[in-house]
Amino acid sequence: MNIIGKSPNRVDAYDKVTGKAKYTPDLVSPHALHAKVLHSTIANGWVKEFDLSQAWKVEGVVDIVTCFDVPDIQFPTAGHPWSTEPKHQDIADRKLLNARVRCYADDIAAVIAETEIAAEEAVRKIKVTYEEYAPILSIEDAMKEGATVIHEEKPNNVVVHSSYEIGSFEESIKEKGLIKVVGDYETPIVTHCHIEPANSFAYEEDGKIVVVSSTQIPHIVRRVCSQALGVGFGKIRIVKPYIGGGFGNKQDALTEPLNAFLTTRVGGRPVILSYTREETFACTRTRHAMKFHIESYIRPDGSFAARSIEAYSNQGAYASHAHALVANAVNGFRMMYPVGAIKGEAYTVYTNMPTAGAMRAYGIPQIGFALEAHVDDIVAKTGFDSIKIRKQNMMKLGFVDPVTTITCHSTGLEECIDKGEKYLSYSKKRKEYEKQDGPIRKGVGMAIFCYKTGVYPISLETSAVRMLLNQDGSLQVQMGATEIGQGADTVFAMMAAETIGLTMDKIHMISKQDTDVTPYDTGAYASRQSYVSGLAVKKTAEAFKKKLLDFAGFMLKCDPWDLDIKENYIVHTNKDEHLLSVADVAIESCYSLTNSQHIAAEETHHCTDNTYSFGVCFVEVEVDIPMCQVKVLDIINVHDSGTILNHQTAKGQVHGGMSMGLGYGLYERHLFDPKTGRMYNDNLLDYKLMTALDTPDLHADFVETYDPTGPYGNKSLGEPPTIPVAPAIRNAVLNATGVAVNAIPLHPQRLFGAFTDAGLIK
Repeated sequence: MNIIGKSPNRVDAYDKVTGKAKYTPDLVSPHALHAKVLHSTIANGWVKEFDLSQAWKVEGVVDIVTCFDVPDIQFPTAGHPWSTEPKHQDIADRKLLNARVRCYADDIAAVIAETEIAAEEAVRKIKVTYEEYAPILSIEDAMKEGATVIHEEKPNNVVVHSSYEIGSFEESIKEKGLIKVVGDYETPIVTHCHIEPANSFAYEEDGKIVVVSSTQIPHIVRRVCSQALGVGFGKIRIVKPYIGGGFGNKQDALTEPLNAFLTTRVGGRPVILSYTREETFACTRTRHAMKFHIESYIRPDGSFAARSIEAYSNQGAYASHAHALVANAVNGFRMMYPVGAIKGEAYTVYTNMPTAGAMRAYGIPQIGFALEAHVDDIVAKTGFDSIKIRKQNMMKLGFVDPVTTITCHSTGLEECIDKGEKYLSYSKKRKEYEKQDGPIRKGVGMAIFCYKTGVYPISLETSAVRMLLNQDGSLQVQMGATEIGQGADTVFAMMAAETIGLTMDKIHMISKQDTDVTPYDTGAYASRQSYVSGLAVKKTAEAFKKKLLDFAGFMLKCDPWDLDIKENYIVHTNKDEHLLSVADVAIESCYSLTNSQHIAAEETHHCTDNTYSFGVCFVEVEVDIPMCQVKVLDIINVHDSGTILNHQTAKGQVHGGMSMGLGYGLYERHLFDPKTGRMYNDNLLDYKLMTALDTPDLHADFVETYDPTGPYGNKSLGEPPTIPVAPAIRNAVLNATGVAVNAIPLHPQRLFGAFTDAGLIK
């Protein structure tokens, strides 16, 4: 039917633009209680005692729960697939409320009241006595000998230390004539800034704790709540309605475990636990700040002989996704340029900063900045062509990663580079801009990337889909995969229609997930859903189509192998003559007095493959040296994401990712009081996001390849667009000024220091 590759309207568009779409707060009972969390006012220490006397006097207070009242159970919060193998399980290092304070605004108590105002007032009236230690905010301080231990299970504050070596690094660097380039790079703590803050409401029904939540991972949250409360999986039910964005922050159990416990304290009455924007900033998750030390040895012909990386990740107070992020980063270092000897070492370190977790592209924006900045540093030192050296050393078709075994099944990266270079006239402008002087200068930069599609073989990849024929010939599609604003439901509907032979208006996606009835899927993360869940859709659609044609064959008294479905009609294979409508088959299958068969299919796809997507960003900037400002004049991302399933949605994904990358490179960073660890800019006024006035025209293009492992030749696109933007901007500033700025964002203070050190500002 050729629906794949077209741009039909989103299946959720009408409800969202008319306000009919129901989000978690829209579903709350009008008689629900309100919960508010008391957050610590120290970053490091112990809660010794509470004085609750004044809080209990607030009218409307129903219950007060402290860190001394919750189950003595440590549990993990990360939204990873569970494993029966302990080495693949997430670190359990926090309780529902914590007596051991490990960050400013840690959760130490909660109030449940009849109104939100009463809950807030009671929280303010709780008095806390602490045993306080000096906050440890940096990786260096946390790793010092004698530093206060943040988690007793990790006496040196190192969560995990890992390493790998491909080939012999020490032998390779003995080769004569090698050029050595060394660089140190740094990326900041930033926040997801999804529109809908973290929130949930919980109640008890039919012997179960029900949590309605704005989450990306309903089935995983059920498991986490079960672990946190020490009850069976079957005692927990998670309902996920429409969600106002997540970007990885909601790939973590945030308010749900505590809220599940709070409802049990009040006899199962509904309890709302909604974070403010400030709480969402300070008390949920952030992107990991990372530091990298890179050494490269390059032959005179431009080929990489040997490279090494040492990476340090600031985990903050609790493990969350922990070492997976920096491990992914050092893996990306190896995969992007898999030539020569390569050595990688990574540390994830506990500090008293806010807990870092998953955020769009999972550690690759960090290494993307460091690695692509380093490649341009190599170019600056050696005089090699910036495009040729990348093409010479980058991943090629057929590459098999020696550590993960992930294979490059398809690549259009070289064509992406050529397309972007032509659009920007990059090579010509680069030479022109190298000869500039004066206070205002222009520059061009580029950066490439590779990104995996899903998490196999590191973690389990599985998805199930249920399809049911309605009596009017339409189709109900129910999935555990979650729509979080990215357009997944639309793409899944397109896949079902394409495979079965129905038109789009006959596909009804059930967007709400309910773990009691929804087939299992690990959720929205890792750019996996159109690939892993898409394979489940295709498998289920094929099984459903076979059942439908079998019954049509019974009705027509012919062999079903000679039948097909085209635009809602049963036809002979390779013919367009309408024999029956699918609606006719549906009615007969439900109401036949002799052969009633309710046509449905449910299949699971256990994914045992992975593949790489690729892309590039080219950017032109103007640098005002005296004002220390960077203005983006033109920018384009070109992506190889295999077959593009929906061009309009794909372009929207790229534009959104580019905007996040621009913010990462130019504006966004969290600021903290060095004496207390308190976040200064925990609001959307002081935390500087890109606005419409800041954003240049965004250009997106694609090189379509066909990946044989994807359900329709497709591979990852959701996360990749944010990866190459920041390093491309940094490299453009280098081209304009000759100054290498090895940390982001490129805010005026940082540029002033760099330009002053370089003698551009006297």
